[in-house]
Amino acid sequence: MASRLFPRQRFAPVATGAVLAGIALFPKTTLHAESPSEPEPRKPIYDDYEAPAAPPAKSSPPQTTPETPTKTRSRTPTDRLAVQIGKTRMFLYTRVAAAEDKVNSFMDSALNLESSFTSTIASLAPPPQSGEKLMPGALYVLVATMTGSIISRNRGILLRGAVPLAVGIGAGWIVLPITMRNVSDLLWKYEQRFPAIADGHIRTREGVEKAWRMARVHTQQAVNIMDDTISSGRETVEDWVKKGK
Repeated sequence: MASRLFPRQRFAPVATGAVLAGIALFPKTTLHAESPSEPEPRKPIYDDYEAPAAPPAKSSPPQTTPETPTKTRSRTPTDRLAVQIGKTRMFLYTRVAAAEDKVNSFMDSALNLESSFTSTIASLAPPPQSGEKLMPGALYVLVATMTGSIISRNRGILLRGAVPLAVGIGAGWIVLPITMRNVSDLLWKYEQRFPAIADGHIRTREGVEKAWRMARVHTQQAVNIMDDTISSGRETVEDWVKKGK
């Protein structure tokens, strides 16, 4: 029994080596880890040959997932409080913005009024090259007005109000003619906003100018008559003197 096992043990390595040598020297098939499903085409010897394109892989249809219905969540007290706070903030913001706009418009109107007032007062002053000075001239006008008030103190209330005003205006036109012209132009500009007052002023001015012209004409006539009378009287006296000689 032992003699039979011994030759088999010696023959097994020899047979295995012979099989491996035969496979290495005479290969018949190509060994692959995974056999291809289709045989690969052989490349020809011509250059203009193009390998056939591989067939497109079949795309599987997209899988549609069923839509789960969304559940509407009820508003909590915190959400309602946040909405009310937002509304309150917007209300306060609109009120504050409106108040700020009103304050800005009021300040703009006040600044415009101040600039208009200062520019108006500056426009009443005479130019420096005119040589007219306000300080002594204004004092002269004030003294003339007080003099008219003293003169008419024992008269009626109408004269006590009209005489000082007339004397002051006359003194102003004599002492401060340029300033009075500027004041007159400013008053006329404001009077044009009221047509009735402007028309009354125009008629009054025309009446005063007409009366002044008539007074000058009558004064000139009186002067001429007086000159003629004096000349005739002198001639008469001279004739008497000549006859007396």
